[in-house]
Amino acid sequence: MTMASIASVTLDVADPTTAGHFYATAFGLDTQIRLRASEAPTTGFRGFTLSLTVSQPSTVNGLIDAALDAGATSLKPVTKSLWGYGGVVQAPDGTIWKVATSAKKDTGPATRQIDQLVLLLGVADVTASKRFYTDRGLAVAKSFGRVYVEFASESSPVKLALYRRRALAKDAGVSPDGTGSHRLMIGGDAGPFTDPDGFAWEAASPATLP
Repeated sequence: MTMASIASVTLDVADPTTAGHFYATAFGLDTQIRLRASEAPTTGFRGFTLSLTVSQPSTVNGLIDAALDAGATSLKPVTKSLWGYGGVVQAPDGTIWKVATSAKKDTGPATRQIDQLVLLLGVADVTASKRFYTDRGLAVAKSFGRVYVEFASESSPVKLALYRRRALAKDAGVSPDGTGSHRLMIGGDAGPFTDPDGFAWEAASPATLP
């Protein structure tokens, strides 16, 4: 049996054309992120972030600068830390994006190459959500107790990870408070279903992606 995985991430946005232009300009994303028009009410933290993992600091700088130039708002300026180098921005549509690398020095010319797209869900109970997802066929790649879980992605275009909601909000530089729609739809071969924190999945196959 093939391991369950994410095929697509769809963001609810007010104007898909405008949002699409931002993601193409800022991050060079086109097929990886899908957009649909929605005015679903939401306030504060939506309970998730998207992360772009890259190979070196210059790539982080380039992508963050491009996002800011395209209209994003800085939530956490780019900085060095114990784990590496990164920064956090909020796209004009409200989605929070982190761009980071585990490398602390450049090893080659600056590029815009993205190594991994990671969807981080902020959950109330990491252990319970982990069990929910493993019951639906997702395989655990890394697990740090009740704090963080990362699922194996194989050839999936999107990696899924779980983090405690308050910790994820702190990592993003925002208040954990928020209500209303997540404004997110996850497409995968494990769906359709809604998880314990209200994140909705729809049936989709990785083979359908360009």
